[in-house]
Amino acid sequence: MKVAIFFGSKSDTETMKKAADTLREFGVEFRAFVISAHRAPELLKKTIQKIENEGFEVIIAGAGLSAALPGVIASHTVLPVIGVPLECITPGKSNGLSGVDSLLSIVQMPPQIPVASVGINAAKNAALLAVEILSIKYPILKEKLIAFRENLLLEAEKNGANGIDL
Repeated sequence: MKVAIFFGSKSDTETMKKAADTLREFGVEFRAFVISAHRAPELLKKTIQKIENEGFEVIIAGAGLSAALPGVIASHTVLPVIGVPLECITPGKSNGLSGVDSLLSIVQMPPQIPVASVGINAAKNAALLAVEILSIKYPILKEKLIAFRENLLLEAEKNGANGIDL
């Protein structure tokens, strides 16, 4: 059970750490890589080949702006790729698009090389989707997912799903 996490800039670390934290919760091994599809395409290709040889089974790829990273990765592997559109914020200012540009770049992949996508900055959901994919092969993960969902139900009940006084 191995997941590779890619993102193109160190500035995305805080958001992508949520994927790592979630994978840790489920006991899924992972490794994270900061490699730009634009600045280091050959290094990216070599790294994809390396993780395939090491038995990684799912890839999570966070990307902002043109959000090319998930698609470029998908073009070099048949492993499932889950894209995380990232909101690019330079300290003190946004690029004005709030990650919508990244979302559209990922979900509008051309035919034949699909990339799954989650919501903007939703690295935790990407990890949960990776766990769901892996749970097809690993029954222990399926059990953990069922327990996770049961806990969600208990939390909902505690938070007033059965009615509250206002």
